[in-house]
Amino acid sequence: MKKWIFLAFSICLFTLSSCIEIIDDISLNNDGTGTFRYTINLSSSKVKVNSILALDSLDGKPIPSKDEIKAKLTEFQAKLSSQEGIKNVQLEEDLTNYIFKLSCEFQNIELLQSGIKKTLAEIIQHQKNDMDTYQWITWNGNALSRSIPQMAVEQAKILKTEDMELLKQGTYTNITRFENEVEKFENETAVLAKNKKAVMLRVSTYSLIKNVDLMKNKITIVN
Repeated sequence: MKKWIFLAFSICLFTLSSCIEIIDDISLNNDGTGTFRYTINLSSSKVKVNSILALDSLDGKPIPSKDEIKAKLTEFQAKLSSQEGIKNVQLEEDLTNYIFKLSCEFQNIELLQSGIKKTLAEIIQHQKNDMDTYQWITWNGNALSRSIPQMAVEQAKILKTEDMELLKQGTYTNITRFENEVEKFENETAVLAKNKKAVMLRVSTYSLIKNVDLMKNKITIVN
């Protein structure tokens, strides 16, 4: 969830240092339930990804095999499925074109955020992170506030200069959908759908690393 840079496998794939396209999509119902979808697309860099995966290590760090990546995705899916208030967790992986799609249904925003936090904490418990204290999404029944977890940004900042250049070619797209029409939103770069029930934000992944506030937004719907 705004978790790119929000999710265990996205952090894993960032270490592959490729042009990356991310779509972060939340559909929120009036009763607080909803659906979360998260897509990571590395297809435009699949040649480079394949060349990196062929190595045993890079900069002294072991490179995961396709089987190890798949195992990590399976682990993430299983742990997220066990979290309170989250169901129908689906995870599709295309390890030929390197496209990964996660979707799940949630009982409310609080449980979605808590479930992702707990899942990541279990998987990356050896790494220091701010998942327990950071709130990147809130919903009060009338307004939704979203941001980007700083942990994901810090992970991307360790990339080399040449790899940072690849991020300029990538995009991060944030979509928020509602049952009711949107009354207003605070981020001036956001775009309102024609039906007035969805708001979209899109920036380059490079720009987002430089300024995490680009994705901050508060959306108020019509009651």
